[in-house]
Amino acid sequence: MQFSGPLRKMSTQYGQTVRYSLRLGDDLLLLNNLLGRKLRIQFTGTHRCFCGELVPEVYRQNFCRECFFTKPEASPTIMKPELSKAHLGIAERDLEFEQRLQLQPHLVYLAKTDRIKVGVTRKTQMPYRWMDQGADEALVLLEVPNRYLAGEAEVALKDHFTDKTSWQAMLKGHSTDENLEDAYNLAVKVLPGHLKEYVQVSPNTWSLAYPVEQHPSKVTSLSLKEEGDAWEGDLLGIKGQYLITTAGVFNVRSHEGCIVELEIS
Repeated sequence: MQFSGPLRKMSTQYGQTVRYSLRLGDDLLLLNNLLGRKLRIQFTGTHRCFCGELVPEVYRQNFCRECFFTKPEASPTIMKPELSKAHLGIAERDLEFEQRLQLQPHLVYLAKTDRIKVGVTRKTQMPYRWMDQGADEALVLLEVPNRYLAGEAEVALKDHFTDKTSWQAMLKGHSTDENLEDAYNLAVKVLPGHLKEYVQVSPNTWSLAYPVEQHPSKVTSLSLKEEGDAWEGDLLGIKGQYLITTAGVFNVRSHEGCIVELEIS
C-alpha cells in the first residue's frame, strides 16, 4: 500500500490504549493497526508551510521564515504563555486572534514520564496535550481564565519542577518513582497566593497507556532533510508523537509539512 502527502502531527484518541491516526493526503491511516508492519517513508524534497504554500524548506514549527515572524499562530506567547498581553488589550501580532486564543480557560498540569513536569495547555486540549508528550500519568493543578495566569503559574513552579520532557527516556519507557499526589501537594504549597483560588481540589489522575510492543534500549533518531532521504523499518510502537521502529525513532511532529511517500508492507 502506498500513500503520499504532507506530514501532520498524529491525531490521538484517549482509551484503554491511546489510539493514533495519521492523515496523508485524502487517506486516514489507523496506526495502531499497523504494529508489526514494515514502513518505508521517503521525503520528496518539498514542504507545505502552515499557510498552505509549497516551499523548499520550513523555518521552524512547520512555518516558512516569513510566516514564523508574522503569523500570530507562531508568536512567542505560544511557547511562553507568561508573555501574553491579550488580557490587557495589547496586540502582539493580531489582537482579535490573540484574544480568541488566550482569553479562554487554560490548565496548568503536572505530568509524569521519567520525571514530573509542569505544563500549560488550553482546556480544550486536555488530554491530547498529555498524549502528545507521551505522559504516563497527569493531573490538572489549576484552571485559570486566561493564558497569562497559566504562564505566571508555570514560571513560579519551574523552581520545583522541570517544564521539559526527556524524550529519550520517555521512549525507553523509563518512569519516575515520584508520586503525583506528593508533587501536587508541593505545587499547591509553593504557588503564589493570588493563584491559589484556581487550584483544583482532589483532581483525578489520568493514566495513559500506549501501543508499544517493544521499547528501544538505545534511541536512534531518524530524520528527513534532503530530497530522497528515506528510512525503512518494522513498526514496534507509538508514543508521544514518535513512531518506534526497528530502524530508529521518527518524530512525526518535527517533520510537519514534509511531503512524503509512505509505503506499507
